[in-house]
Amino acid sequence: MGELLQCALGHLCPRCLHCWQAFGPGPYHNHGFCPDMQRNLPHAIFISIPVVTFVYVFTNVAYVTAMSPQELLASNAVAVTFGEKLLGVMSWIMPISVALSTFGGVNGSVFTSSRLFFAGAREGHLPRLLAMIHVKCCTPIPGLLFTLISTLLMLCTSDIYTLINYAGFINYLFYGVAVAGQIVLRIKEPNMHRPIKVSLVWPVIYLLFWAFLLILSLYPEPVVCGAGLAIMMTGVPVYFLGVYWENKPKCFDAATGKATL
Repeated sequence: MGELLQCALGHLCPRCLHCWQAFGPGPYHNHGFCPDMQRNLPHAIFISIPVVTFVYVFTNVAYVTAMSPQELLASNAVAVTFGEKLLGVMSWIMPISVALSTFGGVNGSVFTSSRLFFAGAREGHLPRLLAMIHVKCCTPIPGLLFTLISTLLMLCTSDIYTLINYAGFINYLFYGVAVAGQIVLRIKEPNMHRPIKVSLVWPVIYLLFWAFLLILSLYPEPVVCGAGLAIMMTGVPVYFLGVYWENKPKCFDAATGKATL
């Protein structure tokens, strides 16, 4: 993970508050800096996905084997009810395990989402402030703070299930668009340098399952999914203002520069 982070940031040694443009060409920008990434990252994916799938499927098999359909429907937390029914005095393991799993998921989400803002700002799609990193830790502190603020705003809703549906639908939509973009780039830019290259069979299989799950979530709740799409489309004016509009007046650039400072 340290090597991947170094490759993502592309820096040699932090000595001041860096913006991404401070990183000039050097030995850390060649393809040999992460020699094992092309081998290790696909291996990690191909090992972790079957293991997680195996655990998830057989966990559900354990639920339906030990509990009746009525118990499953009546339970607000199936794992807790399962533990109370089978583990006896050790039933406290289940809520603690769920809490640890949730913490791990949130930790990974915070780790990646803040760096998405960092990468977007580095490409000029977001304010330059979000492309800055910490002086010593090399972490995208502005991106983390932006993630914190946006998360607190989303938690202001009174209906957590609607929020889950919004976030789930939009996330899955972007996952599919990202994978489809890989196929488009492979066709339009076949000679582009790719540190990690996999067969197109895998993204095609993924898109088939993705389309099935997307339709499955869209059909029962079209209003919620439509609202999620409407929220997502609010980024279109931001894109045209910040990215598509290239010949901006000097006063606009000066204002954004002052806002960054």
